[in-house]
Amino acid sequence: MNKKSEPATQQQSIDALEQNYQEILGFVPDRIHARISLGIKTAPEMTEGVERLRAQLLEPEALDLKTSQMMAFGMLLMNLSQAAENHAVAALRAGATVEQLQAVAGIAFVFRGIPAINLSGDAIAGALKKLEALKNAPINQTSI
Repeated sequence: MNKKSEPATQQQSIDALEQNYQEILGFVPDRIHARISLGIKTAPEMTEGVERLRAQLLEPEALDLKTSQMMAFGMLLMNLSQAAENHAVAALRAGATVEQLQAVAGIAFVFRGIPAINLSGDAIAGALKKLEALKNAPINQTSI
């Protein structure tokens, strides 16, 4: 895709890149939508490359999706990142249990301490709320 593409083509590119988030999360986080939309308009090659690499690394053939998302959840807790909540959603959708997420949070606590375990409570609770909202959302809702 080149920078002079038409808006309709840009929207198709945005939709295609956001499809992975729809499949894994059930929605596209606002922050991700903003990043992809801006990126396709200003740096399409970079944005497409980043998204391809991201999907490849977060969905390796050697790990199932539940495992990779639980690992991402734990790593993001270690970084005290709010994105841990979205990866908790993905892990739950991939078959993880709340108990498994709590176990991951316990491991993060060993290496990061109270801030990680505090964030885990918010992230898991937020993930459960998002999953509940997805159950009640119209089929075409794209962000939460």
